[in-house]
Amino acid sequence: WKFGVSAVIALLHDAFVVIGLFSLLGHFYHVEIDALFVTALLTVIGFSVHDTIVVFDRVRENLPKMPKQYFSQVVDFSLGETLVRSLNTSLTVVLTLTALLLFGGQSIRWFIVALLVGILSGTYSSIFNAAPLLVLWETKRK
Repeated sequence: WKFGVSAVIALLHDAFVVIGLFSLLGHFYHVEIDALFVTALLTVIGFSVHDTIVVFDRVRENLPKMPKQYFSQVVDFSLGETLVRSLNTSLTVVLTLTALLLFGGQSIRWFIVALLVGILSGTYSSIFNAAPLLVLWETKRK
């Protein structure tokens, strides 16, 4: 349960960051929410959950391998193992989206902005929100 709830909380963080940014953009710059925004939001949610699952799966793999370590040390070690993979995946997507933002058309500009914000937020939250929340939950349980 604790893995799933931590992943959902990180997912909600990512969705709320994108929704919050676009509510501000809508208020100040009259950006409208359309079907592409919903598509971008669903893509961000999928990306966020996938990234968090990769980290949590590594934690579950390392728990039996490191029985004498504290839970926080296992999570820290697992984050170290998956950090390069997470950053490389996100950097590749961000570079592609930046190229699309620079050279793409006006009709997909806000779609790409939503994806960029969501991917950056998702990478941040799977490392700095989901894993510490999991450690906090486990620490409070004991």
